[in-house]
Amino acid sequence: MDKSLLFYAIIIILVVQFVIELILDYLNAQKFDEPIPQELQDVFDQEEYKKAQQYKKTNYRFGLISDTFAFAVTLLFLVFGGFEWIDQLVRQYSQETIPLALLFFGFIFLANSLISIPFSYYKTFTIEERFGFNKTTKKLFFADLLKGWLLAALIGGPVLALILWFIEKAGNDFWLYAWLLMTLLMLFMNLFYSKLIVPLFNKQTPLEEGSLKKSIEAYAQKVGFELKNIFVIDGSKRSTKANAYFTGLGKEKRVTLYDTLINDLDEDEIVAVLAHEVGHYKRHHIVYNLTSSIVLTGLTLFILSLFINNPEMSYAIGVSQPSYHAALIAFALLYSPISQVTGLLMNYLSRKFEFQADNFAKKTFRPDPLVSSLKKLSKNNLSNLNPHPAYVFVHYSHPPLKERIRNLRA
Repeated sequence: MDKSLLFYAIIIILVVQFVIELILDYLNAQKFDEPIPQELQDVFDQEEYKKAQQYKKTNYRFGLISDTFAFAVTLLFLVFGGFEWIDQLVRQYSQETIPLALLFFGFIFLANSLISIPFSYYKTFTIEERFGFNKTTKKLFFADLLKGWLLAALIGGPVLALILWFIEKAGNDFWLYAWLLMTLLMLFMNLFYSKLIVPLFNKQTPLEEGSLKKSIEAYAQKVGFELKNIFVIDGSKRSTKANAYFTGLGKEKRVTLYDTLINDLDEDEIVAVLAHEVGHYKRHHIVYNLTSSIVLTGLTLFILSLFINNPEMSYAIGVSQPSYHAALIAFALLYSPISQVTGLLMNYLSRKFEFQADNFAKKTFRPDPLVSSLKKLSKNNLSNLNPHPAYVFVHYSHPPLKERIRNLRA
């Protein structure tokens, strides 16, 4: 393939994706001033709704600036030979495939992280602070940042090194070994993420004895759901926003409730949220999502194996000496439209799964507490009650609130 064609293909992909996002954000922003939907009149009063609208508009304007900056930096970096400059820089320290790639990606990761810090800092300590969400201290903000870098190095570094080693030893068949590695990693993270990763950032404590725990255990027994691990996470040390999630399989499964969720909802509403999470497990959504991720990873690695040894891939991003690390960057950029399509499919399935989990909660518990909990959470999070359908189709993994309530009341 001609290098110029690949180069311009990458440029076109970046530009088209950026323009599409601009259009979707604009369409969504046009809905901000619409009145509260009839079925959601009790979510906000007029003063609270004005605050929610202002929050969305502020995030929209901030997103325009941060996204445009990121797009411009990426484009300029590509056009003016940034990848070649980094490649030549790291080659001063090593000529070996694996150390060279680790240095190359480490440099890019660090530079990208440093560039994004001011934006993240502003969003946390200005926007989230202004609207009453932020509880993060500056010390915690930077501690989280450093921990994230350390995890990326300890997990991402060895995984990348092994994949490159597979490429060197197995040639085009490397994708099979890399797929097995990634499958094992995904299974491991699914089983032990809450035990090994979460404690690095948050404190998790077993739900204390009392009425709430008894109600949860009674519901779990009623639906035949073995639940030994119910934890409360100190989400309030970073934000007032509430959440709950389910992780693990078999004996490793656990439900985690944010302390903000427990503070914001009453007992029946918390059990209703739990019933929704149990619905995901009972309807095998966790297994479906994990299987889908494994299959998509295998497909991606197989397609990568067809191009990884093509020197034109390295030339396409301006790197003069063909290498696996440069080819990986080019492949990621060229493959992004396919990733977008698979992302649309995954979001579509996720929205369907949310309806199914809601229906399970409605059938095995009651719909009204789930409806009221969803309304409270939307109010407390200043959620968008009128998202544009196109924006929902592309970005939402959960159906909009009004659609969930219509389904629960059907």
